[in-house]
Amino acid sequence: MYSSRKICLAIVAILLAGGSLAGAAEPGSFGYGTAATPAQIAGWDIDVRGEDGAGLPPGKGTVGKGADVYAEQCAACHGTFGEGEGRFPKLVGGVGSLRDERPEPTVGSYWPFAPTLWDYINRAMPMAAPHTLSADDVYALTAYILSLNDLVPPEFVADRNSLPKVKMRNRDNFIWTDPRPDTMAKPCMNACASAADVRISSTAEGRNLTPRTTGPLDTMQPK
Repeated sequence: MYSSRKICLAIVAILLAGGSLAGAAEPGSFGYGTAATPAQIAGWDIDVRGEDGAGLPPGKGTVGKGADVYAEQCAACHGTFGEGEGRFPKLVGGVGSLRDERPEPTVGSYWPFAPTLWDYINRAMPMAAPHTLSADDVYALTAYILSLNDLVPPEFVADRNSLPKVKMRNRDNFIWTDPRPDTMAKPCMNACASAADVRISSTAEGRNLTPRTTGPLDTMQPK
């Protein structure tokens, strides 16, 4: 006949074994937070793809409406006609400067896809209150800025269908694949050299690659 102590130990062993099996079948949990709902995920999923405009929401905006929104929300920083104010960037101009030493990063010259202009305005503008404009206002602003750059006619209406069709001036003049490797060094994964056997075989000293700790750069003084 089993004693009550032996029965309790057997029950505990069974529970522990069950817990181990459950732990092996499913990832562990720290007990924090809750699973995000599809609606919550959708609230953060606001990115827009440049090539085909995937992610653009419903809505539309005209050039005329965009001029009104621009005057109220943007002109103080970017100028009445996108010419820029003070340290705030130009939105218009720079045509033909892409290959210059200092190309002008305007929408008309340095922006490859019209849908990502919508995305940028939606995320970051106006600077003091980003992500506060309605989808229609962002469409209207996009249409107006494209019009200022002579990329669309004055009667253009921006929406999720028309924006991907806008051919930006230098869309085909960017290199999209970076040919440079991330690093030239290949990490050693096994049978690596002992740290005690590593020796410095060369340095940058004397090759004019970096400033010396003493010398002309150290003695230079501002006028």
